[in-house]
Amino acid sequence: MSTATTPRNSARKRRSPGLNRKQAEALYARLAQGRPDPETELNYSNSYTLLVAVALSAQATDIGVNKATDTLFRLADTPEKMLALGEDKVREHIKTIGLFRNKAKNVIALSRMILEEFDGEVPQTRDALMRLPGVGRKTANVVLNEAFGHPTIAVDTHIFRVGNRTRLAPGKSPDDVEERLRQITPPAYLKSAHHWLILHGRYICKARKPECWRCPVKDICKFTDKIPAP
Repeated sequence: MSTATTPRNSARKRRSPGLNRKQAEALYARLAQGRPDPETELNYSNSYTLLVAVALSAQATDIGVNKATDTLFRLADTPEKMLALGEDKVREHIKTIGLFRNKAKNVIALSRMILEEFDGEVPQTRDALMRLPGVGRKTANVVLNEAFGHPTIAVDTHIFRVGNRTRLAPGKSPDDVEERLRQITPPAYLKSAHHWLILHGRYICKARKPECWRCPVKDICKFTDKIPAP
């Protein structure tokens, strides 16, 4: 006599489908109302200092990076000045942020490469940026977007969380989420999408305690366990 078995996934909670294009457009429109001209919270004065700041921000907060670079960028805001400062002094300036030893090494190495291979200018293509030591796809996308106005989306932990939680861009990896965001984001919102989603994740759609009661897109978001007002 055969015994019926329960499908492996039957006990698992079924996830909501992703947002459609109309819902995605409404979500961005709401976020845009609160921040019509969003920008990075990292302090920088030119494309080079932006590149360094973003590279330093891996596994660190923007507030922590801004504190560390406050004096550093006053002393060295170009590749030439950074090389003259030297790795030991760079390391001393950024020792309050995570992975500072390796980051100091990368800052010096990328500065040298910019001088030797790019005539002292920060390159303006993703492939070229990703050749620089310590620069991955996320960092390259941030620099292209913020410094050069390219409609790129850099998927960090905030965007990855917001994309999956709201179901705007469900995906198992940052690359999956980035690709879905590029498909679902209306062209008019593509340039600023990166900033809106980061800021939304940082201040409202937080990892542990999302503040759903004050979320401007709570009726669009498909997060099933919305948090009530305290």
